[in-house]
Amino acid sequence: MARRTSDYDEDDVRVRPGRRGSRPRTRRRPAHEDASPGFVTAVDRGRYRVLVAPGTDDERPVIAMRARELGRKGVVVGDRVALVGDVSGAQDTLARIVRVEPRTSALRRTADDTDPFERIIVANADRLVIVTALADPEPRPRMIDRQLVAAYDAGMAPLLCLTKADLASPEGLVAEYAPLGVPYVVTRRGADIGELRAHLAGRTSVLVGHSGVGKSTLVNALVPDAERAVSHVNAVTGRGRHTSSSAIALELPGGDGWIIDTPGVRSFGLAHVDPENVLGAFEDLAEGAAERCPPRCDHLQDDCGLDGWVEEGHASRARLDSLRRLLASREGEPE
Repeated sequence: MARRTSDYDEDDVRVRPGRRGSRPRTRRRPAHEDASPGFVTAVDRGRYRVLVAPGTDDERPVIAMRARELGRKGVVVGDRVALVGDVSGAQDTLARIVRVEPRTSALRRTADDTDPFERIIVANADRLVIVTALADPEPRPRMIDRQLVAAYDAGMAPLLCLTKADLASPEGLVAEYAPLGVPYVVTRRGADIGELRAHLAGRTSVLVGHSGVGKSTLVNALVPDAERAVSHVNAVTGRGRHTSSSAIALELPGGDGWIIDTPGVRSFGLAHVDPENVLGAFEDLAEGAAERCPPRCDHLQDDCGLDGWVEEGHASRARLDSLRRLLASREGEPE
């Protein structure tokens, strides 16, 4: 007697014809339970440099591509992945990334504040190092604010790294961010960077900042064999030249953590960030909003309680102005 469809056991593999012939094709995708774990350290034109078996005696770099079963799921530097195929790391071999493990964090940005398409810069980092020069080029507090917001939104601990202290004093900028309680380090040309290294120890840290602030110089000091190209600031525009074209993860000497160097950016869109998370990044103002602001206050309206909070000396007017610029930009208004 013919077997009805309903009589099939759960363990039976159901098949359907492929598009290009009658060869059966299973609906069930392979689990790849024997896949090798890896850590993505660089991405270059559809090829991924992956460290297989990181932290073990069998650690080795492998070149890989994305498997078709990943679909549109992106792979970025910092991702923990699973690979199959040739994972020997031998020359001219190519493995396949078949799975991206759940991310603990994702640093995102958009091209501008009205762009609906967000871009993940790096994954699984726990510290965001905001690198800004004290001079040549001049510091950009509004850019720092945006990167702080992105750090809090991603669940990452921020660190301000103020470079070129041999050219200008850090006192003004340090005082500006003191109410937020954000830790900071100050560096100068040729000086020891032991304090910065201590903040990075045992962590996966991302360095962000616009071109010319000295990120590559810091990376070369932290990882002497990194050989990252160093940029120079244009004397007319005051802007740096992009020297890093893509993110790259580098292990600190002695295996004491990782740093991820990223290309210099001139904008940091926050279209993906919920406005409440923007306020959460300004701890000195968030307390005042909870105590003084009327229900559903957008902090741009005339009866916002934050004005009185600032007048009483609980926070600075500059911080409130910065918050409102960010909130206005989230509404699509010019900063």
